[in-house]
Amino acid sequence: MRYLDVSHFRKDKTLIYGPPLVVRMEPIVRAQNVHKTYNSGSVEVHALRGVDVDIAPGEMVAIMGPSGCGKTTLLNCLSGLDDLSDGEVWVEGVALSAMGDDRRTEYRAKRMGFVFQSYNLLPVLTARENVELPLLVGGVPYRQAREVARRLMALVGLDGFGEHKPAELSAGQQQRVAIARALVNKPAIVWADEPTGNLDSDTSAQVMDLLARLNRENGQTFVVVTHDPAVAGRAHRILKMRNGQIVEQTRAG
Repeated sequence: MRYLDVSHFRKDKTLIYGPPLVVRMEPIVRAQNVHKTYNSGSVEVHALRGVDVDIAPGEMVAIMGPSGCGKTTLLNCLSGLDDLSDGEVWVEGVALSAMGDDRRTEYRAKRMGFVFQSYNLLPVLTARENVELPLLVGGVPYRQAREVARRLMALVGLDGFGEHKPAELSAGQQQRVAIARALVNKPAIVWADEPTGNLDSDTSAQVMDLLARLNRENGQTFVVVTHDPAVAGRAHRILKMRNGQIVEQTRAG
């Protein structure tokens, strides 16, 4: 939970003396006592062990830790891609457990965006077609979807590349297409799992410049799983994980 101290002002902006007004900002994502256990035959893997975390609206949060510590599992549980073994997650005040599978899928499509390390672009479609596909699936008319996709391609620096197939683009350009696709429905939250993992350091910095600018200008919440300290350093806050738990939280940015 974050609190903001606001002085009392009249409409003419002159100060009314008295104690500061405290405004409570409800988290856009809240997790309480989240557990995730995978059963593989006779072996149980405790991927998450009682995770508690709040994420504020408009915040950029990085999740770090060694391989196998539960970073991606936490992202998948917070976003509703994975079911919980115990605990609860609320997104925009709604408990994920209260949603059926269909409603959760619809909610993700309308209110969330996803960016992955492997881009997940459809190779037979052009860059523009990859970006506009979520809109078309959601029933948006073709002309409107095409215009939105065109604007987003320009926003991520790919104006003029809309008719290129993914194989005709560099790795950094493909990730920019994936980011445009993640933003096409104006999501409240963007989840990014190692978004710079396949990129060189210069391209990685360019992609993070883009994410930071979008976060700043659009006020969207970003949750980024990364192993790269340079990427995590662009976030507002870093969650460090070990053995399925958040063991440290530090301010960054």
